[in-house]
Amino acid sequence: MSTLVKKKFKIDGMHCTSCAMTIDFDLEELKGVKTAKTSYAKQESEVEFDEEKIKMPQIIEKIKKTGYKASLL
Repeated sequence: MSTLVKKKFKIDGMHCTSCAMTIDFDLEELKGVKTAKTSYAKQESEVEFDEEKIKMPQIIEKIKKTGYKASLL
């Protein structure tokens, strides 16, 4: 049984909509992430994920490895 949750993350360092698309692509590659919707205009990302397969620190670390700063909203 999956435990899907949605969390919003503040993203720092995006310069354009391509940055947001890159974050979405990288997050959606992670096992346990169902969807990622990043907004350059809002400077945030809403991620839907299975808490039994992936934890928030792993999501934040992936965003950092992509080249941006992230924190839970």
